[in-house]
Amino acid sequence: MSDSNIKLENCHFTSRATLIALGLKVKQLKIMDTIGQSVIIKQKTINDSPLDKLTDALMTILAGGRGLVEANKLIRSDRAIQQAFGRERCAEQSVISETLNACTSETISQMSVAWQQVYRQHSAAYGHNYDQGWQLLDIDLTGQPCGRKAAFASKG
Repeated sequence: MSDSNIKLENCHFTSRATLIALGLKVKQLKIMDTIGQSVIIKQKTINDSPLDKLTDALMTILAGGRGLVEANKLIRSDRAIQQAFGRERCAEQSVISETLNACTSETISQMSVAWQQVYRQHSAAYGHNYDQGWQLLDIDLTGQPCGRKAAFASKG
């Protein structure tokens, strides 16, 4: 196959390849579908369902957005990320915010139940046998940059 056979108009490029991989895994595991079965946000649907807008909010957070105002810049312009998460488009940031503002304490309870279900279905930690031994977690809470002598450390 020569390079002349590749049609670039069908290709989408992104600088966030790891987010694409995560989005594909979230889509494969149907995590947002599980949430959609439990979480009901009472809001009118015009272009995007409340679950679609929750997905857009999640994508914005995972893309490093410090607020939903960054959804337009980080996600709306990146079709590859949208497609990886099963979206054809991204809602405008103010519409995403309206959806989160429509959430109630009942919605939060529903989300908690949904996340517990996702955790039970997909987490290796959930099935840990505590009678057999402690569950060890290795985390670094310091947030310090690694030193030259750290294992697998490399410049940059």
